[in-house]
Amino acid sequence: MLAELPLALEVALKAVVVMAAFLTLPLALGQLEHKMMGHMQGRLGPMEAGPHGILQLVADGIKFAQKEDVTPAAADRPVFRLAPAVALVPYLVALAAIPWGATWVAADVPASLLLVLAATSVGVIGTLMAGWGSGNKYSLLGGLRAGAQLVSYELPLLLAAASVAMAAGTLSLTGIVQEWSWWWLLWQAPAAFVFLTAAVAELQRTPFDAPVADGEIVFGPLTEYTGLRFAFFLLAEYAGMVVMSLLFAVLFLGGWRGPFGDVAVVGVLWTLLKASLVGVLLLWLRVAWPRVREDQLQRFAWLVLLPVALAQLALTGVVVVMLG
Repeated sequence: MLAELPLALEVALKAVVVMAAFLTLPLALGQLEHKMMGHMQGRLGPMEAGPHGILQLVADGIKFAQKEDVTPAAADRPVFRLAPAVALVPYLVALAAIPWGATWVAADVPASLLLVLAATSVGVIGTLMAGWGSGNKYSLLGGLRAGAQLVSYELPLLLAAASVAMAAGTLSLTGIVQEWSWWWLLWQAPAAFVFLTAAVAELQRTPFDAPVADGEIVFGPLTEYTGLRFAFFLLAEYAGMVVMSLLFAVLFLGGWRGPFGDVAVVGVLWTLLKASLVGVLLLWLRVAWPRVREDQLQRFAWLVLLPVALAQLALTGVVVVMLG
């Protein structure tokens, strides 16, 4: 149906839909985290904003908008002010390239997997810029920790994604879903473990939240940020969770594949359901696992995830050659 519209109108409609998803899904995930943590930890939390406190994040957004935007005197002002945008915008680009259904994708580029992985890698640069530009030693230390995690966990994540792309014989996310089979749940299970673990580290979420460890370095790269700039960093975190959950669902869970998945709306619901389950798992990890030390974090990446990812890639290569 969209193909029958003028190109400019088609692009505009897709941009509106992607922007709407980009602004609502992270908020929904953040609200789910608040309530999920509250119930798991046996505490009520704020309940005044809407029924059962469902509008609390909206209230928080209004609060951030009213706060003063402070730039430290010792900060590198252009870098400091640009960092939130650099952390946030790449996830918007990545979201546009992830297919929700057989025909529901805003930008169906030939090598969409590479585009999404490249975009999500750029987001970490915003954290590095925040650490350097703040003019604060704790912020700088947090930025360096974030950079170390990027270097350590990017390689296992890419190798895990490469295993799925090799199995499907394409770098297109749409093509990967079309080639996906149920037995990949077992065959690519090690790659799925590596990808999910590396994604949590890339997002700097618990238990890999050493860059923003409040008990050690205040709040790391975000220490000097206030108001909307701080809110943009929080939005980038949850937008990254949405993107990684959707990408995991597409790569390892078959995306829109399922009963009646060929029906456009049903396929989108399947993708959303699978991504929601992955998102809940990410939220559960924050509540259930303690923060690991920096040396443990690095050791786990290089001595566990990387060998598993290489072994899975070799296994995939052998199977593809034998069955091809």
